[in-house]
Amino acid sequence: MKIALIGYGKMGKMIEQIALSRGHEIVSIIDIDNQQDFDSEAFKSADVAIEFTAPQAAYGNYLKAWAAGVKVVSGSTGWMKEHGDDVKRACSDEGKTLFWASNFSIGVAIFSAVNKYLAKIMNQFPQYDVEMEETHHVHKLDHPSGTAITLAEGILENIDRKEAWAEDTTNPKLLRIDHIRRGEVPGIHTVRYDSEADIITITHDAHSRQGFALGAVLAAEYTKEHQGLLTISDMFKF
Repeated sequence: MKIALIGYGKMGKMIEQIALSRGHEIVSIIDIDNQQDFDSEAFKSADVAIEFTAPQAAYGNYLKAWAAGVKVVSGSTGWMKEHGDDVKRACSDEGKTLFWASNFSIGVAIFSAVNKYLAKIMNQFPQYDVEMEETHHVHKLDHPSGTAITLAEGILENIDRKEAWAEDTTNPKLLRIDHIRRGEVPGIHTVRYDSEADIITITHDAHSRQGFALGAVLAAEYTKEHQGLLTISDMFKF
């Protein structure tokens, strides 16, 4: 498979290594200093572009890739509120393809499924209050993390006593999400159910970015054969 990379930071370089190890070809690498390469024949030859950049750049990158006829896999977060409807319309009405995930880790996909199942159980036990905490490296710009928001949505779908998520809240009807930024932490996500009697905690703690990078390449392999707006739940049927 021919892969283009959009963004060549730590994630981009790790994705490159894993893609090559799986027998794929990197035909184009686009970073901030060579944006003109979106119009190159090399980029247009890609089956899929894998995009990991900044919240303010992601949507524009999708448009440029789609204009070149290239499907996109993206792990960029922080753009959904402003451009989510436009992306959904492009994929449903205009034939574009985007595989988007807040986190491509296989472990996080499993953790997310466990999170939803636990929330279904805990809906029956209102004596437990639920809250979340996410920790990431100091370079992460958005908060709470996209993964935390996805996990929160999984809880809100299944627990009637919570109406929405929020940061820095004491409102019992809101699911509180706290964020911590320190060092080079790849990502830690914790969900706690606390009662007067005890506390139930589930945590996913990433050792490195390797799991994210592998998941992104697996998503590219999946995207090559599929169309539309795709997610982790399409690729992994838990």
